[in-house]
Amino acid sequence: MLKKLKIGNVELQNNIILAPMAGLTDLPFRLVCEKYNPGLVVTEMVSSKALYYNDEKTKELLKMDGEKRPVSAQIFGSDVESMSYAANYVSKIADIVDINMGCPAPKVVKNGDGSKLLLDLDKVYEIVKAVVKNSSVPVTVKIRKGWDSEHIVAVEAAKAIESAGASAIAVHGRTRSEYYTGVADWDIIKKVKENVKISVIGNGDIKSPEDAKRIFEQTNCDGIMIGRATLGRPWILEQIRTYLENGTIRKISNQEILETMLNHIELEVKEKGEYTGIREMRKHICYYLKGLPGASGVRDKINHLESKEEVESELVNYFKLL
Repeated sequence: MLKKLKIGNVELQNNIILAPMAGLTDLPFRLVCEKYNPGLVVTEMVSSKALYYNDEKTKELLKMDGEKRPVSAQIFGSDVESMSYAANYVSKIADIVDINMGCPAPKVVKNGDGSKLLLDLDKVYEIVKAVVKNSSVPVTVKIRKGWDSEHIVAVEAAKAIESAGASAIAVHGRTRSEYYTGVADWDIIKKVKENVKISVIGNGDIKSPEDAKRIFEQTNCDGIMIGRATLGRPWILEQIRTYLENGTIRKISNQEILETMLNHIELEVKEKGEYTGIREMRKHICYYLKGLPGASGVRDKINHLESKEEVESELVNYFKLL
């Protein structure tokens, strides 16, 4: 189950991958996760059109200062010209270029990007081929099970992606119309694995080390990608690894939770300045505090604090009371 994974000519030290999440997997969060040794981390998705038009804000999303390698950068778009340009641009910075063909967000889908591409498999092939041709590093693709229950196309899409030259494919076991509701269908991941020779990475509802073991057993996938389960719990990456290695799960102390949050705040403020950094941290702090006694009062208070010093002192005092 746990093993090194080769994607093209890039070797990952293990096959546990941090999924790209828009507005969440920024550089500070990836640096926090790095402490728990995932085999690969993926940036937030960046718009190929925005890169094509030289948008500075978009380029900021690709900052990788001080990160352990390898890092994968995810691009999205449905226009061959801008995707080719983005592939060339991103492959100069990242170790792997990932194409998003799974995002369900309305603002992405209305332009024909993300999971909307699953309704046009010729387009899928054309885009992957163009990105592979214009990238100097291996290319991977992230897809969903399909568009809706009438269009379950993961297997056909995976075959097109493989024949277009991609080195690996990540499959989320939900359709676009399901968003993140219901239960991820791991059987579709198994079917994809049985139908292509490139590495298949399973994604969706891996919320615990036990889930990780189950998805490997059920689907025979080559690697797993963890997204929402890392929010407020970046250590799950390490817990999964050790559980697969020797069946143990290290308990996380309140002290470690506090230290992780303070480190995260530090990184966020350093990267984005105090004003933006503290606002960006609010959602992360909500995740970190989830399930802790009396957390809702602290959360409400922190959501109104503006300075790094105030937020840190509020957290330190709260954890003293625990």
